[in-house]
Amino acid sequence: MNLSLDNKNALVCGSTQGIGLAIARQLAIQGATCTLMARDEGSLAKAVASLDNSSGQSHQYLIADFSDLEQVRAEAARHTETQDIHILINNTGGPPPGPIVEASTVDFAKAFSMHILCYQTLAQAALPSMKKAGYGRIINIVSTSVKIPIANLGVSNTIRAATAGWAKTLANEAGPYGITVNNILPGFTMTKRLEGLIASIANSNGHSIEAVADSIKAEIPARRFGNASEIADLAGFLASPSASYVNGSSIPVDGGRTGSI
Repeated sequence: MNLSLDNKNALVCGSTQGIGLAIARQLAIQGATCTLMARDEGSLAKAVASLDNSSGQSHQYLIADFSDLEQVRAEAARHTETQDIHILINNTGGPPPGPIVEASTVDFAKAFSMHILCYQTLAQAALPSMKKAGYGRIINIVSTSVKIPIANLGVSNTIRAATAGWAKTLANEAGPYGITVNNILPGFTMTKRLEGLIASIANSNGHSIEAVADSIKAEIPARRFGNASEIADLAGFLASPSASYVNGSSIPVDGGRTGSI
């Protein structure tokens, strides 16, 4: 199995913590040169310093807030003037939890911009160099709500489904150029996002955080939450030459929780 990413450049979004940072670390171990994109420069500098560079890589970062589409567009354009992108990891925080009946149209518009519009912008920036190389990997970190909606995540469920539709369409169009587009669907993974969701549920029903966490774990055949490194392992495979025939797929990494085939 060829998992080497030597001489490949990766742009990893939302990569100062959690799943994004775990993926950046995994890609670097496999030999990729990583550019991290997030909004906090101090956290970016620390994250870059934590990446493996044993293959001679020179990692870097871009400062951009996904709530500012024009900033994302400008940083991506500036980056691609001097460096090709072979691997794009689209990853950004999900919308706040809450029932869909209480969500405003502003909530939906903001989430649509942060996910669909930013992902589209970054893909368009990366595609020329991917086509030139005859090698491209676009990997979107989405959610198992693509398959079955998750309670109390009304806006997120909607936007995640839209992301999957966008990705499948792009996969069909980019496939002839040696470019694959796939979605990773993390289940309940121990991140700040999950901690916030558990706290929100506990606050709404008056139960303790521990009781809510235990009730969620009881729904998972593995009886535990996932680790960010387990998401990163799949991303490392999908980014590699060995995953060249995996395209247009949405793959759950959820301990078996999702109740669909």
